[in-house]
Amino acid sequence: MTPNRRDCGRWALGGLLSVAAGLPARAALFSPADASLGVKTALERGAGSAVALLGRPDGFLGNPQVRIPLPGALKEAAQMLKFTGQQRRVDDLVTAMNRAAEAAVPEAKTLLMQAVKTMSVDDAVGIVQGGDTSVTDFFAKKTRAPLTERFLPIVTQETEKVDLASKYNAVAGKASSFGLVAKEDANIQQYVTRKALDGLYLMIGEEEKKIRRDPVGTGSAILQKVFG
Repeated sequence: MTPNRRDCGRWALGGLLSVAAGLPARAALFSPADASLGVKTALERGAGSAVALLGRPDGFLGNPQVRIPLPGALKEAAQMLKFTGQQRRVDDLVTAMNRAAEAAVPEAKTLLMQAVKTMSVDDAVGIVQGGDTSVTDFFAKKTRAPLTERFLPIVTQETEKVDLASKYNAVAGKASSFGLVAKEDANIQQYVTRKALDGLYLMIGEEEKKIRRDPVGTGSAILQKVFG
């Protein structure tokens, strides 16, 4: 029986997905529905793993990839405090910043999973065709704004436990007027919230890379089919 136009389009899209992902020609046998399910499964695993990894003690503080430092010229100002015997106050502030991020991250799981569930076939095609930042770009587009709203109150509560935080805002505000600190970094709560989200999306991307490198190791039939 001669295939109709819809069938031809479906298998052509399957072939496009496989080529875009760097898969061998025989992998063109999977359909767009398979591709969509495979990408959703990869995103769910990546998001779940990233939240579990970061949303715990030392998830940020103990991970050099996402550890949140003082921004810009304030690092130099912190050095001056160290020389005046106030090293512990600086360390407490950096610790509080990272603890705030660790406390906020678990709030992300629900929204991340909702983003995955509402993903379209076009979204899936974009992720498969995209490079190493495709997952980060997808989640950032779908969730950065609402997660910023959820993270900010938690970050504020945690950072306010350290008295140096309010002084940071005063000093950073003045420093930003001289171009020593970026305006978006002049408020510690907003800075930490943004860096927490950057770290979250980064680790989701790292988890996706693992799946792409070793789909068989995931033990998932659909991941093996789409990414293997």
